[in-house]
Amino acid sequence: MTFVLSRIRRLPSVQVTLAIALLVLGFLVAAQIAAEGPRVRYTTQERSPLIETALSLQSQQESLKAAIVEVRGHIAELEALDPNAADSLRRLYADLEQARLTAGLIPVQGPGVAFRLEDGTSGSVDALVSARDVQTLIEELWLAGAEGVGVNGERIVGGTAVIDIGGSILVNSAYLSGPYTVTAIGPPDLYERLQQSVAFAQFVHGRIEAAGVQLSVAELQQADLPAFAGTVGLRYGQPGEGQ
Repeated sequence: MTFVLSRIRRLPSVQVTLAIALLVLGFLVAAQIAAEGPRVRYTTQERSPLIETALSLQSQQESLKAAIVEVRGHIAELEALDPNAADSLRRLYADLEQARLTAGLIPVQGPGVAFRLEDGTSGSVDALVSARDVQTLIEELWLAGAEGVGVNGERIVGGTAVIDIGGSILVNSAYLSGPYTVTAIGPPDLYERLQQSVAFAQFVHGRIEAAGVQLSVAELQQADLPAFAGTVGLRYGQPGEGQ
């Protein structure tokens, strides 16, 4: 020990200082390495689930891409078997759209005519608007070529019932109170066709002129009808005679 101390005393002060500095530096490096190990392990543990999730999503994406390619290939095979498949599909979509239009399942707009039915002012029971009045007007509009009809916002379809309920009228499943606005969309000459109907003329004479029910009409450049909001499924049904 005395020998070591004597050698240290003989070293220049600069070398002693440098040796101490190197010793401290080494201690700091060793401490940093010791602390770095847990931090790296902690970061790796946190990243592992994220990496696994990313890889899983990437795998799912690749599977979906493969499924899309497979379906496209199958479609191409079917189209090759029937060169007119595209035309057939377009016709099918057109028929489906026409069926939805006929069933009232889509909103429509276009030129049309609107009738307003109101109770008469005479106080007579005959001057009150009835479900029969509304039903007659609807039927005459259909016969004149209407493509869509609505009453106070309720779309009229093949299965629609118009019934008197107390002082109101039941249309589909909605209770409507007067006045009643019957709106129809059809060809530009829809109102002219309606006026040529003998049954419509009889309705005007009997209910409007004789009984006193009030009727006003307006031809519309743009009428809007909502889609039918009820159910369209039939539990029982069969083709009529001659169908």
